[in-house]
Amino acid sequence: MSNGSDNWKRNVLVFLGGQTVSSLGSMIVSYAVMWHLTIETGSAAVLTTSVVASMLPQAVVSVFGGVWADRHSRKLLIIGADSTIAAVTLLLALLMLTGSGDLWMIYLALAARSALAGVQSPAVNAMLPQIVPKEHLMRVNGIQQSISSGIMLFAPALAAAVYASAGIVTVFFIDVVTAVGGVLLLTLVPTTRVVRSGEQLSYFGDLVAGVRYVRGHASVRWVMTLVAVVMFMAGAPAHLTPLMVSRSFGDAVWMLSVNELFWSVGMLLGGAAMATVGPKVKRPMRLMAAASVVVGVLVVGLGVSANFWVFSVLGLVICLGFQALLVPATTVLQERVEESMSGRVFGFYGIVISVAMPLSMVVFGPLADRIAVESVMVLAGVLLLVAVLGMLAAGARKPRPMHPHTGEAVALQPAAAA
Repeated sequence: MSNGSDNWKRNVLVFLGGQTVSSLGSMIVSYAVMWHLTIETGSAAVLTTSVVASMLPQAVVSVFGGVWADRHSRKLLIIGADSTIAAVTLLLALLMLTGSGDLWMIYLALAARSALAGVQSPAVNAMLPQIVPKEHLMRVNGIQQSISSGIMLFAPALAAAVYASAGIVTVFFIDVVTAVGGVLLLTLVPTTRVVRSGEQLSYFGDLVAGVRYVRGHASVRWVMTLVAVVMFMAGAPAHLTPLMVSRSFGDAVWMLSVNELFWSVGMLLGGAAMATVGPKVKRPMRLMAAASVVVGVLVVGLGVSANFWVFSVLGLVICLGFQALLVPATTVLQERVEESMSGRVFGFYGIVISVAMPLSMVVFGPLADRIAVESVMVLAGVLLLVAVLGMLAAGARKPRPMHPHTGEAVALQPAAAA
């Protein structure tokens, strides 16, 4: 991997700066569109359709986006995706200025933005090892997660201020500006061409090769399985906490706000902690396993909490656990997957991240209207513990590392696992 440049810190700073600017604009749009549709229609069906349009295309396109990230310049893919998102958003803004902002246009724009995110996301994760030395990947991934969490913390307030004072069209124009700013910053980051070894396959052949790679490499498969299990089992409890607050502790607005604040701050602190201490972790897979167990225990704790402040602190610590899982997971994939295959692997990983939580709500959400939400929390936490401990008992915590040249799994003695 080409990351020996003396200017790597400058390159990473510019890269993260561009991604931060672009992501901030996108997040502001997400909140503003949700509020706009709520105010204008008051329809749950409209909101549901908008959520599907915002998430499903990314999950589908990520598979192909990963193939493209391994066949073409990752930098150009990111630039192309961001530029096209800006163009789509600008077109929607101009149409709405003329009074033509029908619902189907908004749905179409959301779907297009989501699909392009499916191209961009695998390329971003696959590009980082090209500009970051391996020994600093954990730190940079932690910083990136902290930035993402910070954006999620402040974007709602910014979106509310802009939307309330200037309207949805102005929000769209701001997103265009931030996308252009992100593209311009990314052009300043030099990258090298990814060299592919072996026979050049068709797009479908590359996709099949990616599937076989994930299935055939125990460490990659273990990471994805663990993340999928945790995100699925803990996804619904994370989204059901406002419901439990209103039912069990009171529906005061300040309580709901404190609950959301604690979760957001937890994600921010978790990313910062991994950026600080993560590089010192010698066995990241053991950290991931331990974090998953802790999350399971604390989710059960949410369900049995009788005090609002204890409940809120548990949410904060759960988010620390999330980051202790997700940051090492990304880093392990970046370190252990061949550079020519990383786009496809992160394409599949993107599907895991984008699908697990919504699917969790589909499964566990309706239960909260049939039984006490506390019982749903306890059930989800217990199932998470059973699943994770089952993986460990079955020996899945001993994934075999890959040979640095052949990429094939290498057998390990039990004492050398993780």
